[in-house]
Amino acid sequence: MFVHLPQMNKVSDKRIVSLLAATTEIVCALGLEKNLVGVSHECDYPESVKKLPQCSDVRFIPGASSLEIDKKVKEILTDALSIYTINKELIKELQPDMVLTQAQCEVCAVSLKDVEEALENLLDKEAEIISVQPNTLGDIFKDITLIAQKLDTIDAGMQLIESLEERMDIIRHKLKFIADKPTVACIEWMEPLMVAGNWVPEMVEIAGGKSVLAVNGKHSPFISWEVLKAEDPDIIIITPCGFDIERTLKEIDVILALPGFGELKAVKNNRLYIADGNQYFNRSGPRIVDSVEILAEIIYPKQFIFGYEGNGWMKFSV
Repeated sequence: MFVHLPQMNKVSDKRIVSLLAATTEIVCALGLEKNLVGVSHECDYPESVKKLPQCSDVRFIPGASSLEIDKKVKEILTDALSIYTINKELIKELQPDMVLTQAQCEVCAVSLKDVEEALENLLDKEAEIISVQPNTLGDIFKDITLIAQKLDTIDAGMQLIESLEERMDIIRHKLKFIADKPTVACIEWMEPLMVAGNWVPEMVEIAGGKSVLAVNGKHSPFISWEVLKAEDPDIIIITPCGFDIERTLKEIDVILALPGFGELKAVKNNRLYIADGNQYFNRSGPRIVDSVEILAEIIYPKQFIFGYEGNGWMKFSV
């Protein structure tokens, strides 16, 4: 539950470098896009932030397959290197007062360790580093509150969270009398197979499904094909981390080629879906509630039409 904080109405003049797409979206949702002076290579929403200087890059080969990316990530981390590079000279030029990053996953985005090492003795002034580490929906809302506090925009933070909670309450209310909930597996990586953990199981539950194979608040686990096959969920949603729908479709054959995939209940009942993991499910910012609405549309298409189909998700027929 959100704790109401004292009102503060100052106008922040802090220069912000955000090295995480989610925190960039939080800053913009708080009405402080004008304070952003630099972003990461992954920051692409709202559209206007693409014009800002990009302070990071990734070591992956463009267009690499899921398996190639997985191997490269493990190889880099084994050598105790970072998956990402930070443009220290650019950050020095931008002279930020605050740098936003994350400590949740070394694979997902620039990490706290990367930022601390990059900023050491770099700037002419002390820059505050704010690192988020969300594992649940509640953590995401706490991060919004924290950033709002640090930027003297507590009123805006309160209003944003109240709005997000209201949207989820509408879904909960419409589904409160549904007892027979379908089982739902959200696939976060295709090769090797990984199911979506952290905040996703809770999102599935809010949207009226029964999440399987992952635990709320725990990291996303790798699973074998045999485990998924044995679970045989009613609904399967493929939403790879960092992939949009088009990118997922290019590699969907990896899933379709699994022995006996066509015999799964979800496939036979035409309840196989692809969702945009990059923009929605894997991004721990305000649009995480859009993801809950997407799940509600997928699980209960007769009860919910929010308008995401075709953009945020699509049904995939085998």
